[in-house]
Amino acid sequence: MNRSPGWTWLRSQLATTRPALVRVLIWSAVEALPSLLSGLLIAAAADRGFLAGRPAVGFAWLAAFAAAVGVRAYAARAAFPYVAAVVEPLRDALVHRVVRSALGRAEPTGDGPAEVARLTEQVESARQLTATLLRTLRSVGITVPAAVLGLAVLAPVTLPLVLPPLVIGGLLFARLLGSLVARQRAVVLADERVAAEAGLAFAGIRDITACGAQDRVERSVGAAVLAQGAAVRALGRAAALRTLTVAVGGRLPLLLVVAAAPWLVDHRQLTTGELLGVSAYLLQQLEPAVRSLAGMVGSWLLELAVVLDRLATLPDPPAWPSAEPTPTPTPGLEPEPAPAVLVRGLHHTHGAAAEPVLSGLDLTLVPGEHLAVVGPSGAGKSTLAALLAGLAPPQQGAVTVGGAAPHTLPDRARARLVALLPQEAYLFTGTVGENLRWLRPDATDRQLTETAQLLGAAELLERLGGPAAELPDPAALSAGERQLLALVRTYLSPAAVVVLDEATCHLGAPAEAVAEAAFAARPGTLVVVAHRIGSALRADRVLLLDGGRGLIARHGDLQVLSPLYRELVGHWLGSTLPQPDGLAIVPGP
Repeated sequence: MNRSPGWTWLRSQLATTRPALVRVLIWSAVEALPSLLSGLLIAAAADRGFLAGRPAVGFAWLAAFAAAVGVRAYAARAAFPYVAAVVEPLRDALVHRVVRSALGRAEPTGDGPAEVARLTEQVESARQLTATLLRTLRSVGITVPAAVLGLAVLAPVTLPLVLPPLVIGGLLFARLLGSLVARQRAVVLADERVAAEAGLAFAGIRDITACGAQDRVERSVGAAVLAQGAAVRALGRAAALRTLTVAVGGRLPLLLVVAAAPWLVDHRQLTTGELLGVSAYLLQQLEPAVRSLAGMVGSWLLELAVVLDRLATLPDPPAWPSAEPTPTPTPGLEPEPAPAVLVRGLHHTHGAAAEPVLSGLDLTLVPGEHLAVVGPSGAGKSTLAALLAGLAPPQQGAVTVGGAAPHTLPDRARARLVALLPQEAYLFTGTVGENLRWLRPDATDRQLTETAQLLGAAELLERLGGPAAELPDPAALSAGERQLLALVRTYLSPAAVVVLDEATCHLGAPAEAVAEAAFAARPGTLVVVAHRIGSALRADRVLLLDGGRGLIARHGDLQVLSPLYRELVGHWLGSTLPQPDGLAIVPGP
């Protein structure tokens, strides 16, 4: 278990909180004071006080024991902040790892519900288990050696009765650990499977009903639930064997001492007070500590080990740019020279049984070309945008920009080559300027203002207070305002190829025209997933996607070639100009 990736990650994380751990250990040693002194003080109170006819002395010894208990209470309270200083950074690191791993994937995996289970259940479980183990183990872990030390000082003659069962119980428990770890891991995996199966079923409930697949889905989800139940029962059977180790290590020593007590007292090996003290060590310290340790290691510690293994073995997330990126050496704001974009034999599906959204697509964009991509919902427009931007690797075929496959490039190199702006613009807490300079850190305030003016965002920038103004809550902006700021940021990018995936859908038609005209005049290649007819009218060529295939032509030619495109144009315009031959022709290049 010590060689597992979970424990390796945990050790590296705990190393960052070593000062807090040292303080926890110090206060835990203070907290173990009653465990060490309890039997000694009780024996003294009986032999030197009550049995000697001196009750005042007996009460004085008991008062000393009460004082030791008070010291333990104070130590427990003093250790609590340091426990939090260890646990909370651990939780933050796990959340950071899970979120970055999920968001850093090149394409969705369909494992969203399981990722939610990791974030909401497993991370919180790791936090609670670590806190519980740290709080309990710091006292119980010291209680056992303290109780044994107290026994050695008070009545060493009892050690042969106590230590062998204690060691045998520990060895028995160690033999059980392998089985317990495997069965605990099976429970965690079964939980994830249930979350994934149920999440997929709930998300596609309308499609399931429409296809009449209720029985098949019910069997699939039901099988996952049954497997989860079997895993939990198997873990319960293995955990039941823990009681044997507790009986041997915690209760058998007490039975042996009780059986030997008459002989020990008759032969003056123990006084009556010492026998009471030994009983106190065994009943109040050793047996509860053994029971707690078996419970912790056999359930909480194993569960923590399995959860940490699952979280520690997530794919390493890609490096994210910092909020203050290192300035690039680019002297001006002009993008790199525009490269050619080539797509050859592109094939892509969203599932093994799904129809391909792209099938054998070929596309060539010359440097500086302006392309509009259109098609019905689900035709693969956003998929093509992600493939062009290198956010997903081609399943079949190839995508190259300037001779390089974007998905194989490091983050910074890819960002200098292709910039993708999706429909939902992302802004972060910080200044307006930090948001706008994300892709071009060396841009001056004047250049930010001039670019905002070019894209029709000058009024918004002024209303926000300029580049130096704080943006404490990006969600307070409207979707259109967020898109405007993201458009400015993307325009400033050094990338020579820009892909706008319905990036102006929350803007009005006039504002969209201003923004797209600015991008069209920007040096470089522009690909626009069209939201309105104006995007197609402004483009050099239009790519129509449908049924996995693509048809590319100029706007006017495409209306003649494709009935589907005429339907799309009619939908956009709301009315068409009927022609004698029945074609709906919209003037265009």
